Amino acid sequence: MVAALGLADRLVGISHECDFPASVRHVPIMIDPLVGKEGDTGGDIDRQVKELVASGQRLYRLNEDALYRARPDLILTQDLCHVCSVTPDQLTRAVESLHDQPQVLTLSPTTLDGMIHDVERIAEAAGVVAKGQALAQELRRRVDHVRAETHRTRPRPRVLCLEWLDPLYVAGHWVPEMVELAGGHNVLGSQDTPSHETTWQAVEAAQPDVILIMPCGYSVERTVNELKLGGPTGDAWRRACEQWPNLYVVDAASFFSRPGPRLIDGVELLATILHTALDQPLDPAKAIKLEATTLATGCAS
Repeated sequence: MVAALGLADRLVGISHECDFPASVRHVPIMIDPLVGKEGDTGGDIDRQVKELVASGQRLYRLNEDALYRARPDLILTQDLCHVCSVTPDQLTRAVESLHDQPQVLTLSPTTLDGMIHDVERIAEAAGVVAKGQALAQELRRRVDHVRAETHRTRPRPRVLCLEWLDPLYVAGHWVPEMVELAGGHNVLGSQDTPSHETTWQAVEAAQPDVILIMPCGYSVERTVNELKLGGPTGDAWRRACEQWPNLYVVDAASFFSRPGPRLIDGVELLATILHTALDQPLDPAKAIKLEATTLATGCAS
């Protein structure tokens, strides 16, 4: 969001997840995750999170020394998901230790409009109101364009979005809204509400025409590699490929998990997936159709 407003050169600190655009990757990282180390599966991460939460421990460590050296004027934080990154309560002590108190702007969007409004809020806080208004207008224009393209599309496929693999989670917040805008009928998940755990029995009962696999924060490659794992999780997905012909793996990290401008790219991607009449080929870095033969091969490179 900051880079889209033309402010990337003002960044003095980012989170461990801030990797787009590539120009921000040299900025000091202020957050150290205590879960989800390299090699951990979705099941491993889920167990770690539940154990830490149950014992009242943090999921992230804030590098207070790096924050002190950065001397920020404006801190952007979030209070939407306590599993995804640090929250305002974790920042309190660190902010109070700073010599010059920065402005803290907390973002908690649960809808596309909320995300776009946050663009305007950031722009106002950073003193670039006109840029914020222009970016917000362009994002809303693109949403309206997709809505107009898919408004009369019939039939509307029944779409299930899965935000985690082990256990299964149904995507919530803005994702059901994205599906509806793209010309689908979202099942199991509800707009403007958090994701929730589900079962294969519930998935089958929902009778989806299309299943979108979008583990939170995962790329297409990482998702496919995890789907190929042996054991119950891998076996379940191999059976799913046989039962549902329209399974797609999408780049969740770029287009669905993070409430920023690229959610609109995600809406446009969904419209392409759900309505082949739009006649646009899929970019395999963004989405692939999952075949049983894909899961029978080795890990993606």
